[in-house]
Amino acid sequence: MLTVPNGTELVGVGTIVAYRRLIELGWDPESPALATTKRLLFRLLAEDNDPSYLAEFASTATDEELVKRGRLILREAAAAALAQAGYEADPRLRGAARRLTDRIGVYLKSPLSQKPWVRLGNQHILTAEVAAPSFHTLLMLAHMPQFRSEHHEVMDRLYTYLSQPWPRQQAVQQVGTHLIEQPHLVLGDFLPTRNVMDADMPSSLAWLEIMARIGFLRKHEGWLRLFDRLLDDRDRKGVWRPPRSVVMPDHVPSWSWPVMPLSETGGAADSASIDVTFRLGLIARLAGRTIELI
Repeated sequence: MLTVPNGTELVGVGTIVAYRRLIELGWDPESPALATTKRLLFRLLAEDNDPSYLAEFASTATDEELVKRGRLILREAAAAALAQAGYEADPRLRGAARRLTDRIGVYLKSPLSQKPWVRLGNQHILTAEVAAPSFHTLLMLAHMPQFRSEHHEVMDRLYTYLSQPWPRQQAVQQVGTHLIEQPHLVLGDFLPTRNVMDADMPSSLAWLEIMARIGFLRKHEGWLRLFDRLLDDRDRKGVWRPPRSVVMPDHVPSWSWPVMPLSETGGAADSASIDVTFRLGLIARLAGRTIELI
């Protein structure tokens, strides 16, 4: 469901990320292929722990707690994909979104959100009770504006949470009797510096777009400053040109992979310029800036 390929070869792409990539490319969500996939995505929203819907998580889901974890991740990712496809008004998606948001809201209100770490042996881990938002949940919220307005208190707390420094510890959480890496969890400010941004441009652009859609970008000075620096890297024709410090990694997380590359024009450098230029224009418009056509 969430498998992403290495490099530019579209081999072994997971269903959810492939669905989102086609939405990014402008496919009609009701076209036959996507409509068929939609039925599976809505099934994944169900609040059950049926192990037959675990996909790539099935091989590692050796007990009830790991089954629950796998289903939660796929539930969040499916909700994000359906929200991006424009199904905000569907009661099945709204119900899933409410349950996910209520869970996050309880966590953000608790003292645990400020001190989620406990020491176990020689490392710090997240306790089993930590219910931090995931990148998938942020993406879901980004594409559900009416839903966000109905949950403004949680959104205010979420902005404060996302503005805090990202901890140095790796996101390893206690799940039952297991210690599991949780790279999909958001633990603070994902984009604090230019170096972080340049090291993974697709994920950085995906983050800025999510923040712009939610309405957080325009009131966060750090993200705005980084966005303006990307705009400064454009040439006289308004086309973004990658500085030497920018890296386009072969492997990016499943939540950001559908963002780029979308263009197959020219070489790798030209493709990156086209994709980033388009994304910068989209982010600027979402942030309320005037777009000047050249």
